[in-house]
Amino acid sequence: MGVERQQGRSEQRSLVEWLESELRLEAGSEGVTGAKAAEASQAPAASEPGRALTTRLMEEVCRLGNLNEAHDRVKSNKGKPGIDGMTVDDLSPWVRKHMQSLMSRLLDGSYRPSPVLGVKIPKPGGGERQLGIPTVVDRLVQQAILQVLTPLIDPTFSESSYGFRPGRSAHQALLKAKEYVAEGRNIVVDVDLEKFFDRVNHDILMSRLARRIEDKRLLRIVRRFLQAGLMQDGVCIARDEGTPQGGPLSPLLANLLLDDLDKELESRGHSFCRYADDCNIYVRSEEAGLRVMASVTKFLEARLKLRVNRGKSAVARVEERKFLGYRLLSDGRLTIAPKSLERAKERIREITSRNRGIGFARMIEELNSFLRGWSAYYRLTDWQTNFADLDGWIRRKLRCVRLKQCKRTKPMMDFLRRQGVSLRNAWQTALSGKGWWRLADSPAAKQAMSNQWFESLGLVSLVQRYVGLNTVK
Repeated sequence: MGVERQQGRSEQRSLVEWLESELRLEAGSEGVTGAKAAEASQAPAASEPGRALTTRLMEEVCRLGNLNEAHDRVKSNKGKPGIDGMTVDDLSPWVRKHMQSLMSRLLDGSYRPSPVLGVKIPKPGGGERQLGIPTVVDRLVQQAILQVLTPLIDPTFSESSYGFRPGRSAHQALLKAKEYVAEGRNIVVDVDLEKFFDRVNHDILMSRLARRIEDKRLLRIVRRFLQAGLMQDGVCIARDEGTPQGGPLSPLLANLLLDDLDKELESRGHSFCRYADDCNIYVRSEEAGLRVMASVTKFLEARLKLRVNRGKSAVARVEERKFLGYRLLSDGRLTIAPKSLERAKERIREITSRNRGIGFARMIEELNSFLRGWSAYYRLTDWQTNFADLDGWIRRKLRCVRLKQCKRTKPMMDFLRRQGVSLRNAWQTALSGKGWWRLADSPAAKQAMSNQWFESLGLVSLVQRYVGLNTVK
């Protein structure tokens, strides 16, 4: 790994050096001169809101430092190839060969994105989510544009918007929602937008962007990205609406469109939290909630041409709904939503399947990788028993696996004996006709594979992680 990181840094340095040398060699060319001039003239624009409306943002997009940062970000994000099959590992050689041509096409407005690769993935609550994977080069261009637009546009967004924004997180949204409920707003207006990313109106979105950006070349290329075809099952489908998830620009554009909703809710004095297209509004009574739901639905469908999913949206007590994987109780405490716990168990079942044919140590390693990330996200729960119960269930699943790996009676008895189980109890357990799940809960199995035994194997304890993470917090 150390060698790979050194090679990666060396490659990045060589790319920077190559770009710098190319810019020096081409210093007399109009396109590069414009890009270099922009580096000096446009740099303050990101930090000065008064200069956000500019006609020369594409020069900032093509600035050397911005392109190099975009290159590094795309490579670090990895991701699958688009329709041309180019991988992120192919990006650096491509940049060395074609960067001047790319910059020229961006600056003169002739750049045209390739169609995105359509991929459908299952959604946790059922149904499918449409993803659109741009080519690696298009991701480079989108990332470079994103880095210029974010400091100009993001500061104008609502304080109640938390999704896909620098310095903001789902945890902040949850803690704010917790405050609202603790203050007595225990009725939630849970607004679910039906296939939001697939139904974004291009004209409305571009009009919102044009309010902030004057560079016609930048506006033109953003629209081209929106309208780029979707290659699905070998057929290229034209798009006149939607911004499929998968490209770097999609989250910023989604927030830009839904900023109208945020500003409307703020003007009405509502307490709300929005994370991407997941919006919860907190009120004190069901009657108020019904009025808010009706007016918000009308606003979204008439003003933004978005569709509210009436089947999934609801006005209810907070404990009856979930938000970002959590469930809020009426006193403001947070607990893990039952569906989130069940999804975690489904993933653990996949990892600990007794038919996978992998070693026990490898299984624990994969399990630990999942548990570390999962526990970090759900550390806000006020119920430590969520973690304790899941810990016990995981250990029982692993006991099942280890006993089945013994395969026959004698090897099972020998394993139990090596773990300190008496000869009588070891034989009784090994000769039992019980199924694996019941055997895993037997006294002999618990003695042989105790909590301390799992700790010696390096299994992550969710309870210990919970205590440690919240002590740090």
